Amino acid sequence: MFTFDVLSKKTKRILTVSTALVVSILSGFPASISLTTLAQEEQDSDVAPAPPSIGADIPLTYFGPAPSEVNPSFIGPHQLLRSGSVDVNASTVTLPLYKGQLVTGETVWYVITDTTDKGNAEALGLNWSPKLTYSALGARVANIGPNNTLIFENGTVDFSPERQVMPGNESAFPPSQANPGSIGDSNYTPLVLVKNAGSHIYNAPIVAYNVEDSELAAFCEGDPDYSVVHDKVVSICPQQGTVTLSLTAGFSFARPVLYISLDSSASLAAALEGATLAPKLGAITVGHDDSAFSSVERIFVTANGPTGKDNPQRQGLNSAVMGEGSPLNVFGGIPTIATDYSPLWDMNLGEWTQEAIDNGYRSRVTEEFQILGLVQDGWIIGPGGAPYGSVGIIINCPIVFRFL
Repeated sequence: MFTFDVLSKKTKRILTVSTALVVSILSGFPASISLTTLAQEEQDSDVAPAPPSIGADIPLTYFGPAPSEVNPSFIGPHQLLRSGSVDVNASTVTLPLYKGQLVTGETVWYVITDTTDKGNAEALGLNWSPKLTYSALGARVANIGPNNTLIFENGTVDFSPERQVMPGNESAFPPSQANPGSIGDSNYTPLVLVKNAGSHIYNAPIVAYNVEDSELAAFCEGDPDYSVVHDKVVSICPQQGTVTLSLTAGFSFARPVLYISLDSSASLAAALEGATLAPKLGAITVGHDDSAFSSVERIFVTANGPTGKDNPQRQGLNSAVMGEGSPLNVFGGIPTIATDYSPLWDMNLGEWTQEAIDNGYRSRVTEEFQILGLVQDGWIIGPGGAPYGSVGIIINCPIVFRFL
């Protein structure tokens, strides 16, 4: 579920748009998911794949399993982050909740989504990201202590601020006000280099800090207090060792995906994404994409895409700030599609030129090289006419699910 806070969390004036997708209509979707139940859910038709029976002379039941069940790189639904369970109706993922501590004793509650350790990625169902090997400048250090508890050297998060995003005056984006709901100190980063475990790097974002089990236990059924937990938390339950997080819809190479936005190096992006401001991520080099020793992959964000909640071409930050739904960002490589996946997404922010808009070219874009072609031809440019490329912002968005 993509939730966009127009006012503060305390006022609870929230515009919510479901991003649950009608993937059940694809043949081969897990039998445990009820087709009838999914069909009855309020769906985000923005990215919902049509059933293969459309235009055919046979019913949906005649179609066999999705090709992705034979080979994950083939077309069809595939869960990428396998350490938890995905609820496509609610657009959430439920992950293991880990409890660690700082060297000074404060409790740290965190999740794990990605790692450089291929063996552990396979064993735990995490995303394997070799690129994270080169992210040490933006990582903090931890060691495994007694009872396999991670003990972090530093890095704290304050969850007490109220997330606020208010539309701008001339256009919704850039917003007139944008304050993230959680702010890390200068040492905070979701990346953790575990020194006494091969110095592998893990993506381990903090979802609650310096709060006791008993306080979090009140949120096992949901309705969490966002002054003590991450804005993406739907429910959190220390007794069960789980946390449920809301997901956002996007695209990768024209395939609809779900991902978690958890942290950003910039305050504006953290506010827009409902993520934690993680200043130390800013130490990581951007703009180098797939070159040697680069730890980032590109995310393509449109500022002024088409608007209108029911518009099948809807996309972009103007639309999102107006409360119409996810900005439908476009990702570069993800597992099973490419070899260059990283959860650290280097924001490439573009805007359609006035000439493109006047000519009727402005539309939804869903694939990296489609966008780069439009940039090459001069129809999409950087903010305010600047050259197109990285704007120097990193967003930590682990990929969770691929629908096609």
